[in-house]
Amino acid sequence: MSARELVVLGTASQVPTRHRNHNGYLLRWDGEGILFDPGEGTQRQMLRAGVAAHDIDRICVTHFHGDHALGLAGVIQRINLDQVPHPVTAHYPASGQHFFDRLRYATAYRESVELTEAPVDTDGPLATTAAYTLETHRLSHPVESYGYRVVEPDGRRMLPAKLAEHGITGPDVGRIQREGSLGAVGLDDVSEPRRGQRFAFIMDTRLCDGVHALAEGCDLLAIESTFLDEDERLATDHGHLTAGQAARVAKEAGVRHLVLTHFSQRYPDPEAFETQARAAGFEGALTIAEDLIRVPVPSRHP
Repeated sequence: MSARELVVLGTASQVPTRHRNHNGYLLRWDGEGILFDPGEGTQRQMLRAGVAAHDIDRICVTHFHGDHALGLAGVIQRINLDQVPHPVTAHYPASGQHFFDRLRYATAYRESVELTEAPVDTDGPLATTAAYTLETHRLSHPVESYGYRVVEPDGRRMLPAKLAEHGITGPDVGRIQREGSLGAVGLDDVSEPRRGQRFAFIMDTRLCDGVHALAEGCDLLAIESTFLDEDERLATDHGHLTAGQAARVAKEAGVRHLVLTHFSQRYPDPEAFETQARAAGFEGALTIAEDLIRVPVPSRHP
């Protein structure tokens, strides 16, 4: 199992179909799990995908349309039923607090887990851990919506040839990393900058500044493409993206692996989304999402 991967639980827009459940996505990131947009049926999809309530450390809701949030009630109750041993934090638009309250307490159950409510009302960082910073940007949809972005801290890559050239081996490698120098040898002499990996999650939105800010430089981008390009006007009217629009965003942002998802039931052939994404000029790795697949975060640049 990859230490960093996206587990796709559901991919349908608005209503589930025979082959697509409502939305749901779990990002595994170095032992932590971030659950995005748990729609109706997410609890069962977790079971089918081998995802446990214990895997969830954080829940991020983009907005309070039903296909992105109706599963919250079941997921929260399952977290408590299974007595998850760690606290869980929930992020969601602050304007939807009354919806969150209703879903959190939709029925009677025994609360056994600390669930921290951390509503979102502005762009910027939401939380920082040793493994990542979670950021958000406002999107453009008929109801308030936010996208999310996970950014690993930048680091350094040690260069074996340079270490050998300066005779640095064994414990001294760790020492120069910690202290920044070893005698006359500086860290810059034996290493190079290593950019942290980036993941973004962009759901229901028209094209807007937030879309571009979230996608910029991502190694893995999961983004809605509800409509095909011939229905661009309909997409704009309803606050959504087309396959071509999403792919152009990814191309301009330098995305390495693009995951298109959140498909309208009006389109029976998912290959059309791939065709239009390629026609828009995106040349990187491309996945047309299906329920229950796993998409690893691309390995680092060599």
